[in-house]
Amino acid sequence: MTCQALLDDGDEVLIPAPYWVSYPESVKLAGGVPVPITSDLESGFKVTVEDLEAARTDKTKMLIFVSPSNPTGAVYTRNEIAAIGEWALEHGIWVMTDEIYEHLVYGDNEFHSLPVVVPEIADQTVVVNGVAKTYAMTGWRVGWLIAAPHVAKAAGTQISHAASNVANVSQRAALAAVSGSLDAVGEMRTAFDRRRLTMTRMLNAIDGVECLEPAGAFYAFPRVTGLLDRMGIASSLDLASRLLEEAQIAIVPGEAFGAPGYARFSFALGDNDLEEGLRRFRAFAR
Repeated sequence: MTCQALLDDGDEVLIPAPYWVSYPESVKLAGGVPVPITSDLESGFKVTVEDLEAARTDKTKMLIFVSPSNPTGAVYTRNEIAAIGEWALEHGIWVMTDEIYEHLVYGDNEFHSLPVVVPEIADQTVVVNGVAKTYAMTGWRVGWLIAAPHVAKAAGTQISHAASNVANVSQRAALAAVSGSLDAVGEMRTAFDRRRLTMTRMLNAIDGVECLEPAGAFYAFPRVTGLLDRMGIASSLDLASRLLEEAQIAIVPGEAFGAPGYARFSFALGDNDLEEGLRRFRAFAR
């Protein structure tokens, strides 16, 4: 809805990659042009102001900013967010910031909301969020945006014709979730924290796999090019296919996120299943 409300035909949207699979498609549906900005393991899957400036043209309308990130688990620091927000403000670029994983950060990492860090950019920022991740309510399909009144009105008009409204029972459930205690979220975060450390350790023990410790969300995003070369597998897409067929484990290939040579592993599952799946991966990779 944000893209439909803000973009005109030919508007360019900067999208740091790896990105969630829907971002480029949402831009295209609104007539815009997605402009991926590559990041990698060495950069911690983050882009800098210099990266953004190198991609900016007179057609740049919006930046899609995500922290914590799906699929990488990267979390930007307050200073990094401030620099990006001030850059967007200086150049009159809209920012859509996806904060769906705001409560899922680990260790010394902290979540910071871009329009809170740079309040001056609030009127050219759209914050999107929902109940799916923090409250484990993926099937309820409830989300929201926070934006200037004219943007919120335009998005509301669009959604009213596309989906009418969120079902009443879903609205009631979402209100109960966001107005209630976050104690259960803390327990869930503790479990995710334990699993992310286990997953990172087990992935890095496999020859040809390199994995950063994710700082947020509930995904690890290892580089698997060494494994592909060693085993003669053409791509991470082929690796995912073979793992499903031969080891009965499911991963998402990096191609889906604009990052071939990587793969997304989720640690949003039980400890025993997680360890069994990674043991199967290790056995496959021998």
